[in-house]
Amino acid sequence: MAEVRLEHVSKIYLSGVVAVDDLSLTVNDGELLVVMGASGCGKTTTLRLIAGLAEPSRGSIWIGGKRVNDWSPHQREVAMTFQRPALYPHLSVRENLLFSAMLHGRSDPKNLAEVVALLRLGDLLERMPEQLSGGQQQRIAIGRAILRSPRVFLLDEPLGNLDGPLRADLRRELHLLHRRLRTTMIYVTHDQAEATTLGERVAVLEAGILQQIDTPSGLYARPANRCVAARVGVPGMNLVDGEVTADGTACWFGRERSVLPLPAELGSRWMAFRGQPLTLGVRPENVRVVGKTESDVSLAMQVSLNEPLGDRNLVTLRNKEWYVATWIDGQQRLSLSEGQTVDVGFNPRQFHLFDGVTGMAKCHPDDG
Repeated sequence: MAEVRLEHVSKIYLSGVVAVDDLSLTVNDGELLVVMGASGCGKTTTLRLIAGLAEPSRGSIWIGGKRVNDWSPHQREVAMTFQRPALYPHLSVRENLLFSAMLHGRSDPKNLAEVVALLRLGDLLERMPEQLSGGQQQRIAIGRAILRSPRVFLLDEPLGNLDGPLRADLRRELHLLHRRLRTTMIYVTHDQAEATTLGERVAVLEAGILQQIDTPSGLYARPANRCVAARVGVPGMNLVDGEVTADGTACWFGRERSVLPLPAELGSRWMAFRGQPLTLGVRPENVRVVGKTESDVSLAMQVSLNEPLGDRNLVTLRNKEWYVATWIDGQQRLSLSEGQTVDVGFNPRQFHLFDGVTGMAKCHPDDG
């Protein structure tokens, strides 16, 4: 096992494209860190830099306390699995599992038996890759990496090509696998559900820049900026633009066409930001079409879209230029019709506030 540390690492291609921009982070010994972001944000490039498959333009990479910038990939003792499992088509499952381990002098039959049992591969050992499903191939790729006994596992969207139920199954297997092995793992994904269920901590990348690194609950409760707020949660946080205005003791948030009244306590705190462009953030679970409380603030909104998703519906509501999503269950989800105007309640105790220009967080609900 080994700590992985990146210090001010950048990767700039000859074309001038900046794939990774001044990235600094530490992955603790035995930790499972998830790197999350949209396609093109620099996730895979970060893994390639750690593995030695790409050279950093600037900065230092440390594994186990040693600077490895000049080390070849095999010297770094890392194992990397990819979105598409790279199995040798002319070798059986057994031979694929043992190939890398034999190259590193670690082909112990006892270890093979343990990995086969762990990943439920016992009835597949004599098959060829073409006879396997996508999920089976990915389990073999992961098993091959385990048998190498690397210091660090690098997993590049290994579940990306699998269907929903199989992804959920393998996600649970990976989680339990890490608990058993306690090996340093860095897992890359664009899927928020994978990130928050797998990661002990999650690093959010956007355009090659680290936006925030924290526990899943920390990212959810205190997003550092609008990018993180929109990316964490299902769906992400509702974000509406406006500014704080006041008339005597009354206070509002919004614009000329869309205005939300603020309770006195919150309004007095937000008056410090009066006249500035702002973004209000509120989670879907703090938006209520029914069951409002006395402390909620209200706004008339039109049902723009009502999407049935099993035992509840995802409803998109509109007021002028503002769009807000919320979950509805029970009979109410069946009675709402698109185009209908409803009275929507917002829980002001759960409002977040972001700078309207930089996107950085100004205050969170638990700031007092």
